[in-house]
Amino acid sequence: MDLLWTLLIGGLAGFLAGLVMKGRGFGIIGNIVVGILGGFLGSWLLSLIAEPAWGGTLGQLGVSFLGAVVLLWLVSFFKKKG
Repeated sequence: MDLLWTLLIGGLAGFLAGLVMKGRGFGIIGNIVVGILGGFLGSWLLSLIAEPAWGGTLGQLGVSFLGAVVLLWLVSFFKKKG
């Protein structure tokens, strides 16, 4: 059940990040991957700034969303360079 929940939150975070970043999403599977990786990236980035206090489902979604936005921005930045 935890895996399903992680995929659901990751997919939603990746989808929302794709909307915010103006269509830079990667389809449903790509968005799930970006959302999951974004969760790890977001957790790491927030741990550098302060003690993460975002708990619960909405906190996980928020952290994954922020990380996914950063990840999509980085991908689009390096994609333009190449």
